[in-house]
Amino acid sequence: MNCQVALAEWRLPVQGTEALRLARAVGADGVQLDFGGPGRGEWLDTPGRVDALRAEAQSTGVRLLAVAGNHLNDVGLTSRAARPVLERLLDAAAALAVPLVFVPSFRRSAIDSAAAFDRTAEVLGWAAADAAARGLVLASENVLTGKQARTLVERVASPAFRLVLDTFNPVEAGLSCRELVAELGEFLADQVHLKDGPPAVGATPPLGTGTGRLDDTLEALREQQVPVRALVLENDYRDGDRARMLADLHWARQRTRSFVTTRGGNEG
Repeated sequence: MNCQVALAEWRLPVQGTEALRLARAVGADGVQLDFGGPGRGEWLDTPGRVDALRAEAQSTGVRLLAVAGNHLNDVGLTSRAARPVLERLLDAAAALAVPLVFVPSFRRSAIDSAAAFDRTAEVLGWAAADAAARGLVLASENVLTGKQARTLVERVASPAFRLVLDTFNPVEAGLSCRELVAELGEFLADQVHLKDGPPAVGATPPLGTGTGRLDDTLEALREQQVPVRALVLENDYRDGDRARMLADLHWARQRTRSFVTTRGGNEG
């Protein structure tokens, strides 16, 4: 299978089945969905929504690649409110038959102390076990150093656990994505988020024009033979500027060649 180019639903001007239709219209291969929540749109497990998304994916040919639990940034991954959200998130992902679920660790979920690290590892440990039982891979998106991230993987201790690589968040935190790829390649999820910096004025910079050194990161992924199933555009297109989206899709598509796309079945 060739490396795919996909869109992140939470960065689009539309949601749900309309996001899949937009992906088809612009020529994207797949979509990562958001679980939703207050201020983030309709819950993914709202009755009838999973069936509608599956039908639309079948109709459009757009693949459902992952579900993101972005709402956990609002409630805190280690809070009491997180467990029921995580369980619903995993159930919805299993019903959609996506291969990957990921949870971010920013804002209220930030891993900003030793205690937060310990609590996060504990939560991800049981969540990874629950994901494996559902045939899913669970991943964490964070800005830990390579050493810290490797320790997190060791603490979670599950073959169903991965790390999501974002091509700019670590740069913004003072880290090198190339070095992270070299240190963590074997633990990375096979879907990579592409963005290239914060907006100078207005829109996020087109891929390849910002400060994220994207080509260096993608070259490191090739050098380390990290399996990359999908490059997922995470620039902000919520203003509806389709020309920017098309330009970024073209940029990413040109760089999908020569990627290893499988790891041997862990993220089928």
